[in-house]
Amino acid sequence: MSSPVTMVFIDLADSTAAYAELDNAQVADVVSKVTQWIGRVCEAHHGRIIKYLGDGVLAQFAAAHDAVEATVFMQQSHTERLQKWPPPLRMGLKIGMAHGSVVHKEGDTYGDPVNLAARLSDMAGARTIWADDAVIAQLRQSFPRGQQSPDRHAGMPVVDKVRYRSLGLIRVRGLSQPQSVFQIEWSEDASSDRMTVRGALQDLTRDALSPGGSIALAWLGTSRVYAARDLPITIGRIPDSGFVVSDQRVSRTHARIEFINGAFVLSDVSSFGSWVRFTDNPGSEILLRRNQCILHATGEIALGAPFSDFSAATVAFDVTAARTAPPGAAATRSLFGDSTQS
Repeated sequence: MSSPVTMVFIDLADSTAAYAELDNAQVADVVSKVTQWIGRVCEAHHGRIIKYLGDGVLAQFAAAHDAVEATVFMQQSHTERLQKWPPPLRMGLKIGMAHGSVVHKEGDTYGDPVNLAARLSDMAGARTIWADDAVIAQLRQSFPRGQQSPDRHAGMPVVDKVRYRSLGLIRVRGLSQPQSVFQIEWSEDASSDRMTVRGALQDLTRDALSPGGSIALAWLGTSRVYAARDLPITIGRIPDSGFVVSDQRVSRTHARIEFINGAFVLSDVSSFGSWVRFTDNPGSEILLRRNQCILHATGEIALGAPFSDFSAATVAFDVTAARTAPPGAAATRSLFGDSTQS
């Protein structure tokens, strides 16, 4: 088995509809030209084409940051180009990537990262990049906070300027366990509701229902479900924490989650603060500095750095209430006297 690599699957969305509406030869010519262009972009970013699959391309990269740079450049360039094409030919790119060990045999490549990259590409919408947690872990290792990636490709975006966000745990067809999935943001114009997708954390909480409900937490490859009776728990970087987030910006004991009067309450006890946002209102962020808020429905908690810092340690949460729904975000701020937003 080879050293770990990043596998990328790029697929043209809506090609079937294009064939149905236009002359087959015309569509086939466009598809061929786009996939060949994708191949050249991959090679320019130190990637290797494994195979062309009709309207899809499977590529391999030794480094995750090269894969991200290549796919971001693809989305930016192809999206701009599509504006000049007739509507039936505006086939966006659906991109999935996964990192891990693969096997090369008879000119082909096999392994879990190949299968997962293909599944993520299939699940992602047009003009979207999805990555597994192993890709994000590689980015974190390669480019710590504040470090710039080498600008080997003049005029092309560098990884340090690309933000990503957790989509939580998502069920992937063919895999027994939910996968921690991230969306890589390549456009400043991407809308928040498109960038924040409710994951399948709620699927995990159904098995942990208790009289007081439950809360599920996920960070990179780690996920846990806590019933109300299991609380309080702490979140921090030390091994004794109830939920461990091993990031240097996370305090030894960073936050605490308690079940108080039928609600899940997050208390910040850190040196640098915590930020909370909810899926139903992603544009509004609550800054916590030694104060509290109620967690409800689904959302994310950024520890030690705001969401605007793409490298911030971000924990996804999903609350399952057994009886009555907890107050909304506005009621939370009113209850605890917290009107501060980032």
